[in-house]
Amino acid sequence: MTEDAVRLTIDDGVATVTLNRPDERNALAEPTAARLVERFEAVADTDARCVLVRGAGSAFCAGGDVAAMVDGVDSDRPPTERVGTIETINEAVEAVHDCRLPVVAAIDGPAFGAGAGLALACDIQLASPDAKIGFGSRRLGLPIDAGVSYFLPRVVGPNKAKELVFTGELLDADTARELGVFTRLFERDSFEAGVENLVETIAEGPTVALSQAKQLIDRGATSTLDGAMEREAAAQGLAVTTDDHAEGAAAFIEQREPDFSGH
Repeated sequence: MTEDAVRLTIDDGVATVTLNRPDERNALAEPTAARLVERFEAVADTDARCVLVRGAGSAFCAGGDVAAMVDGVDSDRPPTERVGTIETINEAVEAVHDCRLPVVAAIDGPAFGAGAGLALACDIQLASPDAKIGFGSRRLGLPIDAGVSYFLPRVVGPNKAKELVFTGELLDADTARELGVFTRLFERDSFEAGVENLVETIAEGPTVALSQAKQLIDRGATSTLDGAMEREAAAQGLAVTTDDHAEGAAAFIEQREPDFSGH
């Protein structure tokens, strides 16, 4: 495993995190998952205002490292000592989900198993016609992992989530978009431009306000109305002190587009 198993680049406020094991279809071996955590920790020390997650080559992420699973079948280690990889993948999924910045997944190929969980941990899922997603751990005789039991029912509802998991159905890009698993589907020749335009729009936005909005929506899904509005008021109190609010208000009065700085 090389240091480049997960690449990080920063350009114009966008941090691009690329799973870089194309020969293994970007499978989340334990070192890769650990590197993904490190990359997201590093983003916090940059001037990034949006994060883009994608896979190198023809897959987004094919899930766990099946070769390592096969080796583990014949291992004499007790089950409690074989969960290291699962725990590290969980840490990676949490790092993505808990990132204070908006996180966008660019899915241009298969996202299976833990890879599907990783995609759903992002805030927005952009897909090309080559994208596919599946929650078929049943093929390996395993239950779901990587947060799928948390994310998937929130998108498609609990009964549909059970159907997808019980059958192992592989969703093509159109079906995934219809179900809301993919938030947007681009044509093949407009995918890269579409991804670039959307992340650029987010990166040029009022970063503090968008970060607060992300947290409000995540918490609001399991909140009371009173609790949600109380947190909204607190977030508004923070945002009104920012330079971006001052710029947004001035731009509104002057009838021009705001030029947000992210502060």
